[in-house]
Amino acid sequence: MEKIYCEKLEENFIEFLGNLDRLISIPSYYQEDKSIYPFGENIQKVLEEMLSICKELGFKTYIDPEGYYGYAEVGEGDKLVGVLGHLDVVPPGNLEKWDNPPFSPVIKDGKYYGRGSQDDKGPTLAAIYALKTLLDSGLKLNYRVRFIFGTDEENLWRDMPKYIEKEEMPTIGFTPDSKFPLIYSEKGLLQCKLVGKNESGMVFKGGDAFNSVPSNMIVPKDEELKRVLTELNYEFEEKENDIEIIGKSVHAQVAETGINAINRYMHALTLLGKESKSGKFISENLIGFDFAEPIFGLIKDEHSGELKFNVGKIEFTENEEILGIDMRIPVTYDKEEIVKTLSEKAKEYGFEYRQHDYLKSIYVPLDSELITTLMSAYQEVTGDMDSQPVASGGATYARAMENCVAFGCVLPGRPKTEHQPNEYIVLDDMKQAMKIYMKAFEKFNR
Repeated sequence: MEKIYCEKLEENFIEFLGNLDRLISIPSYYQEDKSIYPFGENIQKVLEEMLSICKELGFKTYIDPEGYYGYAEVGEGDKLVGVLGHLDVVPPGNLEKWDNPPFSPVIKDGKYYGRGSQDDKGPTLAAIYALKTLLDSGLKLNYRVRFIFGTDEENLWRDMPKYIEKEEMPTIGFTPDSKFPLIYSEKGLLQCKLVGKNESGMVFKGGDAFNSVPSNMIVPKDEELKRVLTELNYEFEEKENDIEIIGKSVHAQVAETGINAINRYMHALTLLGKESKSGKFISENLIGFDFAEPIFGLIKDEHSGELKFNVGKIEFTENEEILGIDMRIPVTYDKEEIVKTLSEKAKEYGFEYRQHDYLKSIYVPLDSELITTLMSAYQEVTGDMDSQPVASGGATYARAMENCVAFGCVLPGRPKTEHQPNEYIVLDDMKQAMKIYMKAFEKFNR
């Protein structure tokens, strides 16, 4: 990387952190409210804030009048490179698990903490500052770059169809919403609800999002429940009037690495004799199994690994039991066969299958121009010739458009802290990511 670029990057990095503070401080997770905005006032506010930042940096900006998306653009030419990032975040979950408030960012020990720092406000802003640094250093673009800002990535992706309906599509693109070196294949994402009649007499709810392993369940204090939890070696904490069943929150794409507090609660209730459809379904099909093998067998392929299965939400109303499930389907498997198998199994327990959301899998050939260009940018900056493109269970905006892949910005060997308490980015890693993006933008210019 040329010395002038590195010097300018150091100058811009302080400004980057200040503007990241502006974005992180807005609690932009989906909330059903009565505002005029499609996903709530805070998500509208963060979209407007990002566009204000981009305008200050000298980019042309546009906001969808309905509030579904916005974009910032710079450069000239027929070729349009799209960089797709999202400004919505998952809810913070149990605030007691955070060392600092999730929307009051802090820097400690070389790390920047805050909800959205890694997913996806930090990486999106890093890509913007990478290009800004090149422009400040004198690079003349012979193409256009459009930073496209989504607002519903963590929920139902109701933003991208609006963009596709109304706007110009990029020639090529990437989303800085995963890890380096890049993701060439993404599993299908299927979210559904299993709904059955509530005959248990219980009323409660838990979980924050389909795509997060639930980190806890707060339930009424009960001596028999404490006994069973202790016998099962399930961690819990006693409160004044409640028991908190402790889980470990991770992204649903790696659900087997977390601890599902909903599953543990329902298993314990079942052993106590408090029967329910959900408790029986979970106890017989998920407890002791990483990939819901009693339902599907082991579903796995060479490109993308195992099927992942996560109970992210649960609700017992007076009339219904509702399980909110997130699945990541290997790229070579048929979604309809998965649905048929799950529907038949769910019916055995008195559940009806209802689809909530579906995103098809993607696969970009390893020898494509897009992948070879991005890989060469990564390799030239890092010197890492060992790391190779990988398949992922994550669902990124790469699948929203043709000729688009997930590119960064977590470096190999670094933990992914998305959707977890104390989400953070490593500051030196973020500078390295900016250099990689700078090199990629340079290569697109040739």
